[in-house]
Amino acid sequence: MKERISNYEKMKNEMAGAFLQYDQEKMIQKFGLIHDEDFLYIWFLNRKYRIDRLTGQVSWSKDAFHTEEKADYNEAMTIYDVLCYSKEGCCLAHEWANVESLASIQGGTLKKGGGFYQHAGNNFTGKTDALARACEKLGGRKREKGDAAYELDLFPFLPLILRFWDADEDFPASMQILVDKNILAYMHYETLMFALGHVLNRLKEEM
Repeated sequence: MKERISNYEKMKNEMAGAFLQYDQEKMIQKFGLIHDEDFLYIWFLNRKYRIDRLTGQVSWSKDAFHTEEKADYNEAMTIYDVLCYSKEGCCLAHEWANVESLASIQGGTLKKGGGFYQHAGNNFTGKTDALARACEKLGGRKREKGDAAYELDLFPFLPLILRFWDADEDFPASMQILVDKNILAYMHYETLMFALGHVLNRLKEEM
């Protein structure tokens, strides 16, 4: 019986094919990627991924790639978008922007009061210490404000700040995410939603 492939898997495979149409040497130079004849390597949220230079497939492993794990949809699509579609000469503004301010222009679920933040608050309510430890496991650097506040490297060249305030008797839990003002030079707005979804998933795993 032929295994049915999900639409997500189909889209991921299509993007693997699209990746192969782009200049890999240009990617290497642009982002300073470690590479060999077979793979490009990139760190994404403190985890090392490899992109097969012949198939475009993205994978990672906990044990120096002896046991290969396929990147999931959010992981793969974020990596493809940054490597293939980031703007020429993209660079950091070194100014923080609230993700909500991007949502006010672009729309979508990252706007204040949207499902993304409600979901995050539900996951981390009453778990501030565990969230802080998870951020530190992902290489987070403690920052000011919030009950847990950390700067994380989405990629080595692209940081973000996550701030979380736990629920109390008057207010529900809330989360704020700050990104570099030039984030959309590195990825599409829709991809930013994939990337932040991946951040939440990794934090839950570490917790």
